[in-house]
Amino acid sequence: MNPRIRFFLQLSFTLLVCLFMIIPVAMSVMAGLTENYFVGLKSGLTLRWVSEVWQLYSNTIWLSIKLALACLVITTLISVPAAYGLLRSRRRWANAIEELLLLPVAVPGLATALALLLAYGSYREFRGSWLFILVGHVLFTLPFMVRAVLSVMQTARLPLLEEAAASLGANFRQRFFAVVIPNCLSGILAGALMVVTLSIGEFNITWMLHTPLTKTLPVGLADSYASMRLEVGSAYTLIFLVMIVPLLVAIQWAGRLSSPRR
Repeated sequence: MNPRIRFFLQLSFTLLVCLFMIIPVAMSVMAGLTENYFVGLKSGLTLRWVSEVWQLYSNTIWLSIKLALACLVITTLISVPAAYGLLRSRRRWANAIEELLLLPVAVPGLATALALLLAYGSYREFRGSWLFILVGHVLFTLPFMVRAVLSVMQTARLPLLEEAAASLGANFRQRFFAVVIPNCLSGILAGALMVVTLSIGEFNITWMLHTPLTKTLPVGLADSYASMRLEVGSAYTLIFLVMIVPLLVAIQWAGRLSSPRR
């Protein structure tokens, strides 16, 4: 086949797939900006539904942001030392731990939430707190942060750099904060953006663990689609996209920074 024809066939197929995915999103956004979705654009454009979503569900948005930031802090504090320990350890159980870290990703979120409910659901104050949801988010996002940091550590030749620093008289604390951390910042950044994005958009675990007073953005989104007008749910989707899309773009940017240069 002519290479030029093959190129245009591949380009056409890619554009069709993109349109198939983008058109529903665009229609949902337009539904949230039109006065009446069933009448269409003839009814006029408005921010009325976005304002209504903010009045009704702004608490879910702020809670999602608070959860994501708290989850980021905890996973970072755990993941960087954990990844460093896995990198330096030469024992067999280190590989087993690295594989077990993927367990929360492989297990359905509903199963993880059910396990948390069985273990800690009897503690009423903890059960009704947003901290209960935070535990679920940390369990779910921790493997992504560890993997991101560990992959960068493995390509940064940290043992050689640490040996050089040690030969110059640097102790462990100095080597960790002056050599290890700076050389894996791109992995920490990529993992951080992924953790925030996943935490904001996580639904399965949150749906099982939330209470009427601890609804997050995805749970509120489902609630708006079930109990409100279609325009309200679509406006909620618009707000969700405004929060998530920049983070996804930033993940791609951080991924390019973390990839080894030749």
